[in-house]
Amino acid sequence: MTTAHPFWLAGKAATSGNLENVTHPGDGSLVAQYHVPTKEQVDQAVSAAWNVRQEFQRTTAAQRAEALMHISKRLSERVEEIAQLILEENGKPIMWARAEAGRATTVFRWAAEEVRRFSGEIQRLDTEAAAAGRMAIIRRFPHGPVLGISPFNFPMNLVAHKVAPAIAVGAPIIVKPAPSTPLSALLLGEILAEVDLPQGSWSILPIANADAPALVADPRLPVVSFTGSDKVGYEIQKAVPNKHITLELGGNAAAIVNDDWNSEADLTWAATRIATFANYQAGQSCISVQRVLIHENLYDQLTAKIVEMVAGLKNGDPRDDKTVVGPLINEAAAIRVEEWVNEAVAGGAKVLTGGKRSGSFYEPTVLAKVPTDAKVSCNEIFGPVMMVNKISSFEQGIALVNDSIFGLQAGVFTHDIQKAFHAHRELEVGGVIVGDVPTFRSDQMPYGGVKASGVGKEGLRYAMQDFTHERILVLSGIDL
Repeated sequence: MTTAHPFWLAGKAATSGNLENVTHPGDGSLVAQYHVPTKEQVDQAVSAAWNVRQEFQRTTAAQRAEALMHISKRLSERVEEIAQLILEENGKPIMWARAEAGRATTVFRWAAEEVRRFSGEIQRLDTEAAAAGRMAIIRRFPHGPVLGISPFNFPMNLVAHKVAPAIAVGAPIIVKPAPSTPLSALLLGEILAEVDLPQGSWSILPIANADAPALVADPRLPVVSFTGSDKVGYEIQKAVPNKHITLELGGNAAAIVNDDWNSEADLTWAATRIATFANYQAGQSCISVQRVLIHENLYDQLTAKIVEMVAGLKNGDPRDDKTVVGPLINEAAAIRVEEWVNEAVAGGAKVLTGGKRSGSFYEPTVLAKVPTDAKVSCNEIFGPVMMVNKISSFEQGIALVNDSIFGLQAGVFTHDIQKAFHAHRELEVGGVIVGDVPTFRSDQMPYGGVKASGVGKEGLRYAMQDFTHERILVLSGIDL
């Protein structure tokens, strides 16, 4: 019989009479059950976070850094166990599950390092005669408890990106993981329970999505950090405009391939990276390659390479070490992808490879001649589908990238340093990746988008800034 996983209420394992199932996205088999907290238990967790906020803020940098390093160390010791858990609850191929588990260890390590550097600023104020003898010390303090809402596509690493910066600044955090993939977050709770942090400084509550609005509205949670769809993000923003909101939303990431990227090695590199990162995580990544904008001088040659490589990606059992593309999170998601592709084809798009669904699996797919108003062109597909488009100039590529409601990251394949800086200035995105796909992310760098891709930044130091506000101390009568 399957053992039901407890949730974590104010740092302690807890149960309820309400159980939910976690099923494997690929075959529908039962993976585990977990306890869902009652409304009363949720209120207890929020009360504990609110009541401990000042005590947690007063903890030393050393105490928080040591806790974060312990978490990093314990995650690294359990990395294979975590990878297998990600595979089972998310359907992510084991090669990518291991990569995610490893990244989570570095998130907590970076947070431990940033704690020791997060020291504030000193300003001389005697730059004007009227302020002689005055100096300002500027420090950052938590807004208060954080509600961290994480999605299904990175069930461990995106939870880490909520928890680590909150601990780093001494802000209590309530984590609401995705209901379909709560097990990684609950395992993280086992490790958090080992560290010396004030009771109530963290809880992990796998509640239903329908119950989340009450948490979002709770005035005792002044910060909401949400990663997920733009639709839900907008609803949160509208519901609580008085709160400090960070939103990591969707994208339809593009890669521009300029005509100077033309050697055989260049084209092979670009094709390999594009084929892989349009389809890793089954395309369920906000910065998965969706649009490829290829200079007309290279279009036929590079498109042929991309199609060949996409067709060669192993699509199937995520437990197989050689599988690159696994199932989508559920069959409904795969059906939506199928419908969007069929709509594009009906409008004149051509399928160069793929284009077929089997249950929750969708074949890695390359489309050409996609109408600009098709859903796969202007929305986030969140599936293993990309489009190849011909451009006549680098400037046209930039214009096409910007012709989107989203603006998360973009890739630019060029050797021309002037074009790289031009792209950095002109592209309406949060990050420009030169010489690679838009999917690149290093966990310490500032990560976040513009337009419909959200507000605020992740990346440890940047999230720590988002979770805090400046408070100035002015000293007077000092002999400077």
